[in-house]
Amino acid sequence: MTKPEASPEPSFEQELADVDHSLVLLKERYAQVLRDQQQQAQWQQELKNLQQNKHQTPEMKAELKRLQKQLEVLEINLESQLFSWSSVKRPFWQAVRFGGLGVVIGWLLRAYVG
Repeated sequence: MTKPEASPEPSFEQELADVDHSLVLLKERYAQVLRDQQQQAQWQQELKNLQQNKHQTPEMKAELKRLQKQLEVLEINLESQLFSWSSVKRPFWQAVRFGGLGVVIGWLLRAYVG
């Protein structure tokens, strides 16, 4: 009696579920980016208003520093959300694989010629 061979490729249903999951994650990330952009615009406006005030109290200066720090963190979050390991994982490993293959072929050619 032979064993049924396991299919090395995922089924259509599995691929569809993966695509659906990726779409949900993309929608969540997009919503987060929109919220962060709105928050960024609000904080930039507050920062601008505080900077325009000629008579700044120590509390206002502390608030300015806090807002600047929060804006920096928010900008980093917005940038990092556009770049994730999952988006470059496949191209990265293809570059490693084919780049490594190119190096090996180069060594073999050099050994053959030299």
